[in-house]
Amino acid sequence: MSTLKARMPGNPTVRIRAARMSDLDALVELENRSFTSDRMSRRQWRRHLANASACVLVAQADQPMAGAAIVFFRKNSTIARLYSLAVDTGLRGLGIGELLLAACEAQALARKCLGLRLEVRTDNTAAQQLYLKRGYRSIGEVSDYYEDGAPALRLEKLLRSR
Repeated sequence: MSTLKARMPGNPTVRIRAARMSDLDALVELENRSFTSDRMSRRQWRRHLANASACVLVAQADQPMAGAAIVFFRKNSTIARLYSLAVDTGLRGLGIGELLLAACEAQALARKCLGLRLEVRTDNTAAQQLYLKRGYRSIGEVSDYYEDGAPALRLEKLLRSR
C-alpha cells in the first residue's frame, strides 16, 4: 500500500499508511486511550500485524499515531470486515476517522471485495454517523455483542454491485 495524504481544512496533513511491527507500542497506547472495554492486547495487535489476511492501517498527523484501523479478509469471501477503527480522543472530529474508513474501503476493493461489514455499539452515535455518512446501511443488530453486554448494530456498504 502506498501512503495516502490529505490535508484537513485548518488542520495538519494526515498520512494513512500500512502499519509496521515498529508501530506496536503506539498501537497499544492508542487502543488503551481510545476504548474503555473490549481492548485488544499487545499480543492481538502483534498477531494482526503479522497476519496476511489482515490489513492494519495507521493515520499520522502532528503525532505519530492519530488513528488506526484493522480490516480482515477471509479466503473465498467477497465481504471484508472492519474489525476496529480508533482515532485518538484529542483528534476526533477532524476527519481522521473518515480518511481511515476510506482507506479501508480502498483496501477491500484492491482485494476484489464487493462489500465491507462492521459492528458498532448502539450507543456510539458519533461512529454511527460516520458510517451512515459514508453510505453504510444497517443489516441487523447483535445482542450482547460487547464485553459489557451492550448490543451492536451490524452495518454494511456495498463497494461494487454483486
